[in-house]
Amino acid sequence: MNIKPTCILQTMAGAAMAVAMMAGAQSPAPPASAPDAAATAAPAADNSAILKDIEEMKARIAQLEAQLKAQAAAAAAAPAPVVAAAPAAPAAPVWSVGSVDISGFIDGYYSYNANRPSGSTFTGQSNQLYNFNDLTDQFNLSAAKLTLNHDPDPVGVHLDFIYGRTNDLINGGTNGNYIEQAFLSFKPAKAKGFEADFGKFVTSAGAEVIESKDNWNYSRSLLFVNAIPYFHFGLRTSYPLTKAETVGVQVVNGWNNVIANNGGVTIGLTSAYVKPKYTWNLNYYTGPSNTNTQKGYRNLFDSTLVLTPTAKFSAYLNYDYGQNRDAIATVYPYGDKLLKHWQGAAVAAREQLTAKNAVAGRFEYFADLNGLPTGVRQDVKEFTATYEYKWVEGLLGRLEYRRDWSNVDYFAKGNSDPLTRGAVGAQSTLTASFVAFFGPKR
Repeated sequence: MNIKPTCILQTMAGAAMAVAMMAGAQSPAPPASAPDAAATAAPAADNSAILKDIEEMKARIAQLEAQLKAQAAAAAAAPAPVVAAAPAAPAAPVWSVGSVDISGFIDGYYSYNANRPSGSTFTGQSNQLYNFNDLTDQFNLSAAKLTLNHDPDPVGVHLDFIYGRTNDLINGGTNGNYIEQAFLSFKPAKAKGFEADFGKFVTSAGAEVIESKDNWNYSRSLLFVNAIPYFHFGLRTSYPLTKAETVGVQVVNGWNNVIANNGGVTIGLTSAYVKPKYTWNLNYYTGPSNTNTQKGYRNLFDSTLVLTPTAKFSAYLNYDYGQNRDAIATVYPYGDKLLKHWQGAAVAAREQLTAKNAVAGRFEYFADLNGLPTGVRQDVKEFTATYEYKWVEGLLGRLEYRRDWSNVDYFAKGNSDPLTRGAVGAQSTLTASFVAFFGPKR
């Protein structure tokens, strides 16, 4: 409400005059007697005093009014006071250069194998049927990775540099090859979500990925190690067929090949059906994968159902079936002679206990029907239990127990070599790992 100072002062003056008049009107009446000269002069003296007070009050009111006007004019001329804002929260770290996001991690571990396999055996000092954390009874660098990424707008690029034991296994120990992925992306603005990538990229098959921090367990499953490829080189596409389903086609140089050695291409068909409580991924790859010949196709069917009934609990079911027609006969009768099969299933679950603590478990069965992936015809099972602790944002620790067992004596023990004698049918390991990672937060 805007009230002028003049109005306030005039009101005060009027109130004062009214009080004075009321005080005079309410004075007790003099006794009924003949007035004398002094009594007659008193009212006149009182009225003069009242009038004098009123004049002084008017003068004071005028003086106050002048002061208030001067203060109002000075306030209008002065700049508005600056109100100190509350201190802003520190901005989240952004690891980027221009429009290129930068991320990465360092993954290290120590593994103990109860069989204490010796380096003198043909398997070496390793956890058999493992990948990336297979070297045992020692500290080891699983991977150090640096990623540069620019999302397509409409052209994008993605590049992963990787070093460590993971790179040795992915790229087959090739000296100087430290590239996990390197591809260009094209996503036209008016193509309704269609995207095409060309270059080297990881496979779409499987329930797990190469990066341990993005899996529920630290060690990779039997299916990841034996049933599916690591990567492909070529062209892949994806298109959102509906709001829930995205489909894709891939044309690549077989399995784990940058340069094809058989003169043919492998075709991949992918589907991802995503709902709030579950996701269902289907992948199929088919094409020649025998060295220096187009004869003999390799086929892989992969299915993964991920269940997310609550925000803290998740589970998945993964099934893989593969076959490869090989053993090309060089004498009569010529042609493909042997069809090798493998298949397996895995079930896993994860519970987020608190913001920092989580547990996960995995059980799987893998049947190597002809000895192609593992080198021996066998049925092998494994159980893994993993405890996870997030120390701070960007630092993850895991403690994991795993046991593998087979229907044949497959695992090295001490100096005993599985190729000769003394091997055992089971293997138990305990692994502690730490992963430090960073990434953009736009």
